[in-house]
Amino acid sequence: MPKSFMRAALAAIAVLPVMAFAADPAPLNVGFVYVSPIGEAGWTFQHDMGRKQMEQALGNKVKTRFVESVPEGADAERVIRDLAQQGNKLIFTTSFGYMNPTLKVAKQFPDVKFVHLTGYKTAPNVATANARFYEARYLAGVLAGKMTKSNVAGYVGAFPIPEVLQGINAFTRGMRSVNPKAEVRVIWVNSWFDPGKERDAAITLMGQGADVVTHHTDSHAAVQAAEEKGKFAVAYHSDMKKFGPKAQLAAVTHHWGDYYTKAAQQVIDGKWKTSSTWGGIKDGFVKLEAINASVPEDVKKLVAAAEKDIVAGKITPFDAPVKDNEGKVRLDKGALNDDALNKMDYYVEGVQGKLPGK
Repeated sequence: MPKSFMRAALAAIAVLPVMAFAADPAPLNVGFVYVSPIGEAGWTFQHDMGRKQMEQALGNKVKTRFVESVPEGADAERVIRDLAQQGNKLIFTTSFGYMNPTLKVAKQFPDVKFVHLTGYKTAPNVATANARFYEARYLAGVLAGKMTKSNVAGYVGAFPIPEVLQGINAFTRGMRSVNPKAEVRVIWVNSWFDPGKERDAAITLMGQGADVVTHHTDSHAAVQAAEEKGKFAVAYHSDMKKFGPKAQLAAVTHHWGDYYTKAAQQVIDGKWKTSSTWGGIKDGFVKLEAINASVPEDVKKLVAAAEKDIVAGKITPFDAPVKDNEGKVRLDKGALNDDALNKMDYYVEGVQGKLPGK
């Protein structure tokens, strides 16, 4: 065999591993910032389920890391910046109070893509995403309105921001759509995650006559308290029946995996663009699920019919007339639009008391 031919053959073999390596690109590093512990249920648990779903869907195309229990404010900015410096090219920041820290860090890292949940400010490399939680809240209200005996429901709220008020008001309107005597009482705990405060608030509400409690907070404390007191509960974020098998009427659940997977694939493909996504039941972002077997069939059918109408666009939780709990007409025709929903700063008819600071 001529030496020149052997040298050519060896050279060809030598480049094969290099070519194979070059054809297998490095994974996309994706970071997540969580406001509370992952735990066994709740807001952060659902986001972490979404992260795992994305990993399963994209396999070795992504590599993820997360930081949990990050307070909103200066700590959040530090953690977000650290994730960007560590080479994460897509970062999900998963709490309302991370909005300004996310925008600040995004300016310093223009080659990194950020998605903020559940804010409303975007930038060239910052998108926002949210779920229309209020749609499933309305359905939960229909269920609670039919199951209550005292006509009083209790609501443990985190902070009086529009997103939380949408849920309180939709739940109340759902209750009153089937039970005009129903009323909702609210206690604010001024924290997304404080199981002790959440539990105390739920017990106080049950002491005030509520035989159904729900919550817009991150732990399962309200559901567990209802189980102990022999009352009903509507879980939020996750199915929490393991903490209240008799108490839980149903769960308003959040689902982020499909969205996370799509966003990551867009970054990988070089097709990611800033956007504002607000998905509801129809889009698979939110569900009312895990309805207790003790709920009568006619009530289940009533809830299912309302869900079908929401998905079809025949009704919304905020169809006119919309009145606040002081009698002021907030909408006399049509339905509240997204701008009005995102500026919501009042209780609707049926909610007792006044908003903090009002």
